[in-house]
Amino acid sequence: MRLSTVAALRAALVLSAAVAGTGVAAQASTQDHFAALRSCQIQTDPAARLACYDTAAKDIVSAADAGALRVVDKEEIQRTRRGLFGFSLPDLGLFGGGSDAPDMDMLETTITSVRYTGGDSFVFRTKEGATWQVTNVPSRLREARTGDAVVFKRAAMASYFIRIDGQMGVKGKRID
Repeated sequence: MRLSTVAALRAALVLSAAVAGTGVAAQASTQDHFAALRSCQIQTDPAARLACYDTAAKDIVSAADAGALRVVDKEEIQRTRRGLFGFSLPDLGLFGGGSDAPDMDMLETTITSVRYTGGDSFVFRTKEGATWQVTNVPSRLREARTGDAVVFKRAAMASYFIRIDGQMGVKGKRID
């Protein structure tokens, strides 16, 4: 595996531990915390219901304070998915993936820096912090510039079609 892929996988596994719990047997899983909350909903006695919610809330706050549980919102998931776009990662169920998940076969973003590495190749960075490499650029394409819009579309064999500022697409890959 390339170093950048290993780093991305490590980040995904760290997030997995944060979302799913630490794996320590004494710690409750995310599902256990929600099961405890659901059991409180069926309590008919107001005092028992309140005591149940107090206990469940205390357990959730303690797990969050210990770093064993983390609640993330859709915006954070979307930012993470955009930041990891271009890496091949296992589907750990952490970044959406249900029917309401945005289509991540394509990403639209902006170029923040460009560095030419040869007559027909360059490396550029996006606003999400990803570094991409394009080689064998046809001479008819104008140079990429900071601020250009860029659209990535998934292609075959871990490559992507990259369309910069509405020009014809070129093949490229994420390198970091």
